[in-house]
Amino acid sequence: MKNIWAYPADVGYQGHEALTGFTVETPDGTLGQVERQMHEPGRQHLIVDTSVWVFGKSLLVPAGIVRAVDTAARTVTVTRTRDEIKAAPHFSFDSQTTEVAYLTEVGTYYATLGQPAAV
Repeated sequence: MKNIWAYPADVGYQGHEALTGFTVETPDGTLGQVERQMHEPGRQHLIVDTSVWVFGKSLLVPAGIVRAVDTAARTVTVTRTRDEIKAAPHFSFDSQTTEVAYLTEVGTYYATLGQPAAV
């Protein structure tokens, strides 16, 4: 499996430009807006506010599922559906997004999904 905690090389984005406020799009609709992001190599991810469709919830989105970043349109497109992302291990602001056990659990979850459907 590719590194789930790094942006794919073909995306052309390495995680250095701020994506806060960008809209996150999935193959089946809008997931929400980037609330914050982690730039640290090997732990790159986005925290997405999903209040657009799940009241008051934030989700962790690993950089490895990003398909495209469009800075002009202020969008991040991911390879997984809203339901797949929603079913990932529970994210809480009370827990550290840098905790190895939590990140391992998230990485294992996405590895069990296999390859995303062609878009």
